[in-house]
Amino acid sequence: MEPKRQVFSVDLLERHAAKGRGVITCMAAGNDVIVLGTSKGWVIRHDFGVGDSFDIDLSAGRTGEQSIHRVFVDPGGSHCIATVVGGGTSDTFYTHAKWSKPRILGKLKGLIVNTVAWNKQHITEASTREIILGTDNGQLHEVAVDEKDKKEKYIKFLFELNELPEAFTGLQMETTSTNNGTRYYVMAVTPTRLYSFTGIGSLDSVFASYAERAVHFMELPGEIPNRQVNGATELHFFIKQRRAIHFAWLSGAGIYHGGLNFGAQRSSPNGDENFVENKALLDYSKLGESVLVKPSSLAVSEFHFLLLVGNKVKVVNRISEQIVEELYFDQTPDAVSRGILGLCSDASAGLFYAYDQNSIFQVSVNDEGRDMWKVYLELKEYAAALANCRDALQRDQVYLVQAEAAFTAKDFLRAASFYAKINFALSFEEITLKFISIGEQDALRTFLLRKLDNFAKDDKCQITMISTWATELYLDKINRLLLEDDAVSDTLSSEYQSIITEFCAFLSDCKDVLDEATTMKLLESYGRVDELVFFASLKEEHEIVVHHYIQLGEAKKALRVLQKPNVPTELQYKFAPDLIMLDAYETVESWMTTKDLNPRKLIPAMMRYSSEPHAKNETHEVIKYLEYCVHRLQNEDPGVHNLLLSLYAKQEDESSLLRFLQCKFGKGQPNGPEFFYDPKYALRLCLKEKRMRACVHIYSMMSMHEEAVALALQVDPELAMAEADKVEDDEDLRKKLWLMVAKHVIEQEKGTKRENIRKAIAFLKETDGLLKIEDILPFFPDFALIDDFKEAICSSLEDYNEQIEKLKQEMNDATHGADNIRNDISALAQRYAVIKRDEECGVCRRKILNVADDYRMARVYTSVGSMAPFYVFPCGHSFHSHCLIAHVTRCTTEAQAEYILDLQKQLTLLGNEPRKEMNGGLTEEEPITSMTPGDKIRSQLDDAIASECPFCGDLMIREISLPFILPEETDEIESWEIKPQNLGSQKSISLTV
Repeated sequence: MEPKRQVFSVDLLERHAAKGRGVITCMAAGNDVIVLGTSKGWVIRHDFGVGDSFDIDLSAGRTGEQSIHRVFVDPGGSHCIATVVGGGTSDTFYTHAKWSKPRILGKLKGLIVNTVAWNKQHITEASTREIILGTDNGQLHEVAVDEKDKKEKYIKFLFELNELPEAFTGLQMETTSTNNGTRYYVMAVTPTRLYSFTGIGSLDSVFASYAERAVHFMELPGEIPNRQVNGATELHFFIKQRRAIHFAWLSGAGIYHGGLNFGAQRSSPNGDENFVENKALLDYSKLGESVLVKPSSLAVSEFHFLLLVGNKVKVVNRISEQIVEELYFDQTPDAVSRGILGLCSDASAGLFYAYDQNSIFQVSVNDEGRDMWKVYLELKEYAAALANCRDALQRDQVYLVQAEAAFTAKDFLRAASFYAKINFALSFEEITLKFISIGEQDALRTFLLRKLDNFAKDDKCQITMISTWATELYLDKINRLLLEDDAVSDTLSSEYQSIITEFCAFLSDCKDVLDEATTMKLLESYGRVDELVFFASLKEEHEIVVHHYIQLGEAKKALRVLQKPNVPTELQYKFAPDLIMLDAYETVESWMTTKDLNPRKLIPAMMRYSSEPHAKNETHEVIKYLEYCVHRLQNEDPGVHNLLLSLYAKQEDESSLLRFLQCKFGKGQPNGPEFFYDPKYALRLCLKEKRMRACVHIYSMMSMHEEAVALALQVDPELAMAEADKVEDDEDLRKKLWLMVAKHVIEQEKGTKRENIRKAIAFLKETDGLLKIEDILPFFPDFALIDDFKEAICSSLEDYNEQIEKLKQEMNDATHGADNIRNDISALAQRYAVIKRDEECGVCRRKILNVADDYRMARVYTSVGSMAPFYVFPCGHSFHSHCLIAHVTRCTTEAQAEYILDLQKQLTLLGNEPRKEMNGGLTEEEPITSMTPGDKIRSQLDDAIASECPFCGDLMIREISLPFILPEETDEIESWEIKPQNLGSQKSISLTV
């Protein structure tokens, strides 16, 4: 197996970095730019990003030996500040990467600058913005430089240590934006103290506020011996994504470090408590060296401290405080004596550097957070360990440690939650056996529930099995709580109610993955009826739910279930008998609000309800529903109408039944029946229930008027009379019915004879003359005296006399009419018409009086000398007989034409029969019956062709609507079509104007 690669590695970057300008005294780095200070006053800049390097001589013009005290470069590698010391004085210079020569900061002459705080949030390549410089005499100054100005914009004094004047050896600054302005966070260290400054506004106003309030500081006395540079302490911020997230102070007592939370607003008005979290002190004794051997320099990575101890770097994990690696450097023999001078870091590039007198070494970092999950796990910081895990196996290890710890502490529910998150470290069976072996059912249930949350949706089989197991564990828990509650008291505990609620929520969540049949059996076996109904509702097993509510007598709840949109209508019919017996009112109301309900299928339920006894004043719910179906829904089902009829028949009050029988339900439909019930069934039912008036109506409706009147006479003679009057189209039947009524009335009278006769005669008046006294006389007994009927008989005889006189008058009128008709006939035989000599036939246009050329018709028509037969009409039009026949045959209908030709054929066959030469007429003495067959046929032919003038009568009027050219005359149509000629053969003639 390949050994794991080290996190930190050392490479020689530059062997002769000082370029002979003395030895290296200090170093700074930023954005792949390294700036060195030498013992001869030179600043050497190496820009590894562009492969450039140049030297700046800061000792020029100065007397004596000059040395660069400290050099600083911003995180972007553009701005550089350096302090040169020698000859008893010091100067601070600023230079920009684009400048050819540095600029001296005159106001700082004589002051030794030990540290610089860059404004990392706002600094740009062109401007430093505000930066803070810390001096050897305990002062802080604010400086700002713009590259284009070629000099500093300003230098302001900010703060000075008065209580314990010490040199500032480390300085860091952060800013955040708030609603009130910019908030500054400044940390500064001296050999023994760490100061914190914070405030909103400008830098000078923030530090001016400390004139009236105490400065918050942390004091850690102690010295760091064997410092080969300046014997000062160091302050470092670790920068991630341009924001400091933790700090480290290399003090004499140890490494004081903690997290930074800028923007946190706490109650403390000042001090590091506003933004420092999780403070800790790393004691040097943990480094494994002698107490006298302390680190001389420090660099901070995300999880580690790089401590320069002698000629090696010890890498200490910041969290576990354990040494994880030691780094050694390949120094030249002449540099070994002085060793490694110091460390510095490039926050922008994520690199660290070490330097001795001549060489620069690069310390690279390779995935330093890869084992941090183990570190946090050993410290039992599980949340941080999970946050640093890289894969599921690592997370499993963290969950396993948490689970085992909770299991050992007998916190089984918490252990179950952690075990459920494990995917590979332990098998499902191993974990479940752990809880089963110790009888922890609750923890096992918790484990299964959490495991369900972690399953993917595709693991359907596992999800179903575990869900079913969890269901059984829930039921077992509920059962045990019930046994405990029964042993203690009759009231159920809050734990029981809570587990019931939780179980119902579980069923709701898992309704789609639980096997329906298995779950139902489990719930049933444990006797959990409520939960069974609840689950059935979730699975839309409405039949089970409704059945349960019916057993409990909860009709309203059952009906509410049946009214849900997705409930099949068949369940309405299935549970209708039980529901209507349970609560008839609510059931019928539900039926009337349910759409698409077939009342025919509800008949069994309604009949069962109707068979039960009901109070007299109780509203019959079935009748109410049937009336709703018949009148509102206009139901036409005979079964529904018959049932309603039967319920009406059973009521003591016959009015509802009569109204129903008289209602014409189908009257509004074309060709529809007047009623939809079965009249024969209705008749049998009414006879059985002795609803006589209803029977009379049904007899009448069935046109059985004799039976209707006979039955009506048993009930009410007035009803019988009304029934007898209904017959209007059959006078004989009407008379017969009235005779039945009369006989009944006469036979039922109990008074004296004369009184009975008077009533009988009065009854005759009610018939409006339909019955006479002679019609009812047979109904009286034989011993009745004729004197009692004298008045009625005389009245009847007078009526007869009037009728005889009327008949005589009508006979006289008829005789007179017949005489008039005979006279008209005689006059008609003598009528004549005058024809001019040049009169033309209306069809052939030849003269009427010309000698006939064709005597075919002479045999069948009366001849007029040698002329052809002809017709003359009162209008003046004249036609040859054969021309008229041809014209009418052509213009009339096909049936009429065939009739005319048939008559003509019959005349031809009878042509040799002797005929009278009297213009076809009959003498007055000759009776009509003496006409020969030929004369009859000629008369029929005359009626067919000469009943009206063809030019003036209906025949001509009908021809107006006929087209000139009939559809079948295609030849005529084509003859009128204009066809194009051959244009090529035509000559073109040009006309000149």
